[in-house]
Amino acid sequence: MKKLQKICAVLLCAALLAATGCSSGGALPAGNLSDTAVADGGASGAGTDGAAAGTETAGTGADSGALPDAQTVVEGETVETEPEEEEVFEEYDVTLLAFGDNLMHMGIVNTGRRDDGSYEYNFLFENMQKYLDRADVKIINQETILGGNELGFSGFPAFNSPTEVGDAIAAAGFNVVLHATNHAFDQQMRGIENCCAFWQKYPEILMVGINAEEETAEDADAEAAETDADTDTGTAAADEDMEEVREDGVAEIDGIPCLTVEGVTFAVLNYTYGPNMETLPSSLRGHLNMLCAYNEQSGAIDFTTLNPQVPEDIRAAREVADIVVVCPHWGTEYVAEPSSYQRDFAQQMADAGADVIIGTHPHVPQPVEWITAADGSETLCYYSLGNYVSTQKQALSMLEGMAWVVFHVDEEGVTLTREDSGVLPLVCHYTSGPVRFGNVYALEDYTEELAQRHGIWNYGGVALHLDYLQEKSGEIFGDMALPKQDILDRDVTQSRF
Repeated sequence: MKKLQKICAVLLCAALLAATGCSSGGALPAGNLSDTAVADGGASGAGTDGAAAGTETAGTGADSGALPDAQTVVEGETVETEPEEEEVFEEYDVTLLAFGDNLMHMGIVNTGRRDDGSYEYNFLFENMQKYLDRADVKIINQETILGGNELGFSGFPAFNSPTEVGDAIAAAGFNVVLHATNHAFDQQMRGIENCCAFWQKYPEILMVGINAEEETAEDADAEAAETDADTDTGTAAADEDMEEVREDGVAEIDGIPCLTVEGVTFAVLNYTYGPNMETLPSSLRGHLNMLCAYNEQSGAIDFTTLNPQVPEDIRAAREVADIVVVCPHWGTEYVAEPSSYQRDFAQQMADAGADVIIGTHPHVPQPVEWITAADGSETLCYYSLGNYVSTQKQALSMLEGMAWVVFHVDEEGVTLTREDSGVLPLVCHYTSGPVRFGNVYALEDYTEELAQRHGIWNYGGVALHLDYLQEKSGEIFGDMALPKQDILDRDVTQSRF
């Protein structure tokens, strides 16, 4: 190694001298190294007196002929140079937040009505903004369809909510909106078409779960053929798609809806058990992502069997994304334990490659668990976050959860940070006389005084106490419950999406 350093140093000097006009074929002036010195590396002492003098002038010492580190000889002078530093990968975190059902009962719709007849709903998220500001991926389940204001507004059982709710979602910074719910078809296909058209005004938001245009069998075959061609030719089209999504944030890659934030690509898949019918109408097929299998001829829904399209989508998502998030609308309403079919479906999703499962629909929270997949990997499963907002009359429906998931990025890839992920318990508060939205609080900020003033006492005839909410949170969330400060101690994100 030392001999190589000596030879390299001498060659460097020769190159520098040649650049300053010295001929390699003529006599070397005093202070230059001789051909003998080059051949011997300056170690044999066979160089001329001028060479020896030159070696000393270069500051290398006559006995070695090597230049010290971070030094270069320029016209007989030693110039200090900065050593090149190796580029070190700077590790970082990417965070995901998710809320449950944004369930727009008429009391909440009317809370947003202004004196001039307009509607505005930014207040729905004001108390949660400090958490939203610290998340990169921000998901909300829009339970009720934004079916078009011209259709009028309605509550249970056939909802239609103001599009201004969507404006508030965008203003709060959400970048993923889930629409595959049992109320997606409440305003028939016109409602779905209007809702999809509305979200086109926010291209930075990934809206999933419903489709205005049905994908035909021919479309699916063509897409599969294109995917096969990309595979056969190496990387061409696939790489172009990946480059596009990394630049733009939101894109569909090989039919998979994706959001890229801070260089990490998330596939987000959203399905519902059905549209409040036992038979899937032919007009709805291809427009609503179905969680449960159904008969292709009759449309009869099999609520106990997972639609085979779901694991197929997950496997496809695994090929194009760093993280796969599956959001099923499932479970039994007002039951705080996952059903056997929820557990069965979750296991199949985990086996197919889901990293995170975030469930909605039961209107009450359910446990958060780790599921071991067939390959030994682990999937974080939120069986139900409960509601985000509602004016329901069940005490347990006022308790809800905010999913908080932390991913760590290093040179090896992206990993879910188990110890930093969990759920923040929340409480939805409304008033009565008339029924109006109050606020959403972290459970640790809620008080018995607030509980005593909750509208559920008069509107639902139900008692609500702080100790009840705390007890149920402990039973359901257990060790997965996070203190709010664990989230608030994080820096506000600077992500564009």
